[in-house]
Amino acid sequence: MTDYINEFCMHDATCGELRKSDVGREVTLCGWAWHNRDHGGLIFCDLRDRTGYTQVVVDPDCVPEEDFHKAEHLGREYALQITGTVRDRGADAVNPNMATGEIEVLASKVNVLNESVTPPFSIEDGIETDETTRMKWRYMDLRRPEMYQSLHLRHTVAQTMRAALNERGFIEVETPILANSTPEGARDYLVPSRPNPGKFYALPQSPQQFKQMLMVGGIERYYQIARCFRDEDLRADRQPEFTQVDIEMSFVQETDVMDLMEGVFKEVLAAAGVQHEFPLQRMPWKEAMDRFGCDRPDVRFGMELVELTDIVRGCGFGVFSKAVEAGNVVKCINAKGAGNWSRGDIEKLADVAAANGAKGMAWIAYTDADAELAGKSPIIKFLGDEVHGAIKQAAGVEPGDLLLFAADTYDTASAVLSALRLHMAEALNIPREGHALLWVVDFPMFKYDEEEKKYAAEHHPFTMIPEADWDKIETDPLACSSYSYDIVMDGFEMGGGSIRIHNAELQKRVLRRLGVEDEQMEEKFGHLIHALELGAPPHGGIALGLDRLVMLLAGKQSIRDVIAFPKTSSASDPMTGAPNAVTGRQLKEVSLRLL
Repeated sequence: MTDYINEFCMHDATCGELRKSDVGREVTLCGWAWHNRDHGGLIFCDLRDRTGYTQVVVDPDCVPEEDFHKAEHLGREYALQITGTVRDRGADAVNPNMATGEIEVLASKVNVLNESVTPPFSIEDGIETDETTRMKWRYMDLRRPEMYQSLHLRHTVAQTMRAALNERGFIEVETPILANSTPEGARDYLVPSRPNPGKFYALPQSPQQFKQMLMVGGIERYYQIARCFRDEDLRADRQPEFTQVDIEMSFVQETDVMDLMEGVFKEVLAAAGVQHEFPLQRMPWKEAMDRFGCDRPDVRFGMELVELTDIVRGCGFGVFSKAVEAGNVVKCINAKGAGNWSRGDIEKLADVAAANGAKGMAWIAYTDADAELAGKSPIIKFLGDEVHGAIKQAAGVEPGDLLLFAADTYDTASAVLSALRLHMAEALNIPREGHALLWVVDFPMFKYDEEEKKYAAEHHPFTMIPEADWDKIETDPLACSSYSYDIVMDGFEMGGGSIRIHNAELQKRVLRRLGVEDEQMEEKFGHLIHALELGAPPHGGIALGLDRLVMLLAGKQSIRDVIAFPKTSSASDPMTGAPNAVTGRQLKEVSLRLL
């Protein structure tokens, strides 16, 4: 097999591949000078490329005088071509911290391909340089083997995904980047149309409508590694542009999609060196919310929510009893090992609760020395022995435990305890080794948006509703379920999908329930509705977040570490200065002016 890595370039080996078995081999390496050292007339240079490091020795007796002079004046990050012979370092000189630590290259030729000014930070793994600086000089950051490994893993995952889908009869189809704006979902990125003054394209938030129309067109099995764009208020780990693996199938039910995708996931994980048991657990949405407080549960540890509503009904603690009277819920989590925390440290947790909508936070602590489980808390005296005893039994209290309570609406109590659960897992260093994948299924179709004062889609408005719930769309929308499913990995939503509505009239009813007027419906969704009127097959699919998946497989804390050129949390690029101002002439050409 031809060595395409080294066949068509200026080197015939890479810096990370040489081993003891290569001793005596003459090689040509290309890379960057990392560490340069002068040891009594011998010049040592650690040469780095994308694969790793090799120590190069420049001996004045083995190279031309001019080349030795070059070696004496090497600076960090000089681009070099080195020709020499691989030799054994000897047992006393082995560097166990380098994969190539048993060998070195004795140079016979030193060629400086380009010089470098002093780099903005040290180009090595494990650096503590702040992220903004790394992003400003991203091309330098990419020289680190750690970054290369992340991008190579991304490549491996994407290619394995492609191969697995190709094998299962899918074809890759590109869909438009310049599309129409729709009123649902996050804000669109808008692009003015010069030939059509006053009109705009929208960059796609997903290829959702196009892939549905591909199904109407008889494509049957489609996929695309698609760039998507959302102009939304960014959280720390979100990007305005991101990549998803977009998949759609015709003539399927939801179990067909999930079963097929599990085979794909198995191949992808194996390619990334991860073993996982299949088939995956399928957890109903309501169960996930009841047990973990969220629909993307990290099931690698316990600390599940404990239902206390009936136990505290009518108790002497007004916060609990009034919550129950109002039709709300009372729940808790048991943070085992935190019962010895100081009162001050416990009460600081109220900030976590408040950030997730809580008006306060009750707690009971049981120290290691509290064999009788009397507990300490301002609320105990109001509960009474019977209620307190029932709470302890329900929560499985032992010495050293800390109970954290939420008394609020189901949604708020769930959000509060879910956040506290994750916070306490971090604070207590609860082991979360390996990876855990599961499906969350049976999502509700609708939710009520308190800010907008209208109903919204839990997934998206194209999700199929079980026929038994069709009569509830207008009368009791919150009781409507849906054929939808998310794949969850390590507490993150890794992908989401559903069976789609393939009946035009049903689609209209759903859009009307979401507040879309008929005129707007025709303008924004007419193309899709007309497609559904023309024998659209039952179809469904899923969209996987490639950035998030690679982040989890790479063990990184941010998706920015697995994206070549990411944006900051303010949707800007410190390297290029995007977004930037444009000239008045450019604005005039697209019939725009700044206010």
